[in-house]
Amino acid sequence: MTNEILIIGGARPNFMKIAPLINELKQEKLDFKLIHTGQHYDYNMSKIFFDNLGIPKPDYFLNVGSGSHAIQTAKIMIEFEKVILKEKPKLVIVVGDVNSTIACALVAKKLFIEVAHIEAGLRSYDLTMPEEINRKLTDQIADYLFITEKSALSNLKNEGIDSNKIFFVGNIMIDNLAKNMKSAQKNEYYKSLDLKSKSYGLITIHRPSNVDNIKDLKNVIEILEYIQTHIKIVFPVHPRTKESLKKFNLNEDINKPNIIVTEPLGYLEFLNLMINAKFILTDSGGIQEEASYLNIPILTLRKNTERPITIEKGTNTLVGNDFNDLKKCMNEILSNSYKKGQSIEKWDGKTSQRIIKVIRDKIIL
Repeated sequence: MTNEILIIGGARPNFMKIAPLINELKQEKLDFKLIHTGQHYDYNMSKIFFDNLGIPKPDYFLNVGSGSHAIQTAKIMIEFEKVILKEKPKLVIVVGDVNSTIACALVAKKLFIEVAHIEAGLRSYDLTMPEEINRKLTDQIADYLFITEKSALSNLKNEGIDSNKIFFVGNIMIDNLAKNMKSAQKNEYYKSLDLKSKSYGLITIHRPSNVDNIKDLKNVIEILEYIQTHIKIVFPVHPRTKESLKKFNLNEDINKPNIIVTEPLGYLEFLNLMINAKFILTDSGGIQEEASYLNIPILTLRKNTERPITIEKGTNTLVGNDFNDLKKCMNEILSNSYKKGQSIEKWDGKTSQRIIKVIRDKIIL
């Protein structure tokens, strides 16, 4: 066994979380390798995204591609086992809640390698979400559980996790955001869309519960049609959403004067749109956190959230598919009477430092 650390990334949100960790590992001169499972897209297609975040070229690219949850998870496990057997690492770090997270954690533990889980303990209590299953199972086998908010501590204790394994370090996503704020502000992508700051809304929709069924997707479109009668909206279309719009012949329904449709954007371009948005409508978990840190009103098209702190102290409101709730919140946003966010403990850009300190203290590297 070596003193090497293997860091796992598989989907775009993962890389936003591991970028600051990689930077800290470099500064501390710790031995690590980056594993890109290829869960969402290949490295060549994402090179600009990697460059934006200062992420080095992965040491291993597993190229597992898409597929059912079973097929994708199985492919990752098969390919990652080869890496473990070759590298013999001391620690495997997984982040978030994608299939790569649980697959690599399982492989590591079965080969007696310790596992650290960043963003542990988050719970939506909705087992129809694949992410919820991945989160719960990963936490049960992880040796080091790094949490973003105190609700995660209660969740893990209720599930029988030894409190000595749990470390409240804050939100590593905020490290990345804080580091890139100045670059994103200079980017001024919103101006290329002929927009003025705080004069538009930003929309991101991709979850199966919102886009996989024609009835649900039509409901989302109805919401967008309502909003665009009051304010312009920018809609970077996720590949999953794009596929559903095409499948259900609904592309013309979003062809409205005040709906600006774009392809998926690079990190700095998207962050620039966030910073300058009047509000955000989303079903993403990470964007709930980022918007709360930026103190931007955010409405979440879900019935639950695994990030309750964004509602309690942040700027987030769950509107689900309730049109009345959405209209009420929209009126408050447009009249500048929407709730103001508060600062959230340890969301300060120093989470990666705290994580590496724990790893140094607890593991002989």
